[in-house]
Amino acid sequence: MEKRTAGFLPFTRPAIEPEDIEAVAEVLRSGWITTGQKTLELEDGIRALTGCEHAVAVCSATAGMHLLLHALNIGPGDEVITPSMTWVSTVNLITLCGARPVFVDVDRDTLMVDAASIAAKISDRTRLIVPVHYAGAPLDLHAIRQVSAAHRVPMVEDSAHALGTEYGNEPVGRKGTGIFSLQAIKNVTSAEGGVVYTDDAALAERLRRLRFHGLAADAFTRESQGRAPDAEVIEPGFKYNLPDMNAALALGQLHRLRANNARRANLADHYLRRFASIDGIEPIAIPGYPLRHAWHLLVVRVTDNAAGVDRQQLMQKLKARNIGTGIHFKAAHLHRYYRESSGGSAENLPNTEWNSERIVSLPLFPHMTIKDVDRVVDAIAEILSGSNG
Repeated sequence: MEKRTAGFLPFTRPAIEPEDIEAVAEVLRSGWITTGQKTLELEDGIRALTGCEHAVAVCSATAGMHLLLHALNIGPGDEVITPSMTWVSTVNLITLCGARPVFVDVDRDTLMVDAASIAAKISDRTRLIVPVHYAGAPLDLHAIRQVSAAHRVPMVEDSAHALGTEYGNEPVGRKGTGIFSLQAIKNVTSAEGGVVYTDDAALAERLRRLRFHGLAADAFTRESQGRAPDAEVIEPGFKYNLPDMNAALALGQLHRLRANNARRANLADHYLRRFASIDGIEPIAIPGYPLRHAWHLLVVRVTDNAAGVDRQQLMQKLKARNIGTGIHFKAAHLHRYYRESSGGSAENLPNTEWNSERIVSLPLFPHMTIKDVDRVVDAIAEILSGSNG
């Protein structure tokens, strides 16, 4: 009989405060609920936080990736290098545009790609590199940028986990092109949403056009406070703009991001100190170069333990104790479509596959307490020791 603990502890919960709810209500009362002033304020806030030159808000990070692949003319016959240890949306979009995902293995302990592994996968068909900042830690950007420049292959950073992350003293987003996610579980959420950042002015202009039908003007501009009625389609586009209702939800969280990320870091530090004395749990490593970790996720691997418990069993036993968990991620090349198709290259990915079988994301969010962390760790220690488990 599994031991149950009163009160469900989810693996994450958005850090939404009453003032955020009121901000959304104000938008609803305003009469303008789609893309407008709040979306512009969100883009300004991302620029202020990261130092990026251009920020383009969209309805999801997936939409942002679609726009970038389209704007960069990625299509049939092209290859895109990306890790399989990522959410499948990137791989799906590469496939849907007719290109071929070429998977690169990750470091066994940080779960991120490195420059040498990327360079080894570059061919005469490589048209794009999409590396992934993982769990709130940054990639080794300097080395990867050197590979990108040397081979003249553009790079788009998947920064879905990296809002508030710093590489050395450089905020992720300050240079280059990439995408932040504002999805429901992220450190800042608009329920669904994303922001593309770039230092390429021409690309930013095209993305703004493509996100709203390819019109020469958005539905709302700073100058007109509304769309010019005679705006024309410059090129066929999409419907990927972010509404003000969503942007308003994110704005307050963006202002509190540094404090919330510091709270996440305190909780993560307590987790790591407790896990140091527990067999069968191996947290992912923090890279050795200077950085500021956003602690989007607290990811550990379930290894050999006295009770012979595997990852799935641990998750089930924690659920029986009212503790939620997640998996980030099942390797993309192991999903049925990619196993059964020849739509990508998935050779020699031992670190990815080892981690894909063992990783689990544990509860981590700003409203948690140290007592909550102890509850999770004590439950894991008990389960893996085989006592009352």
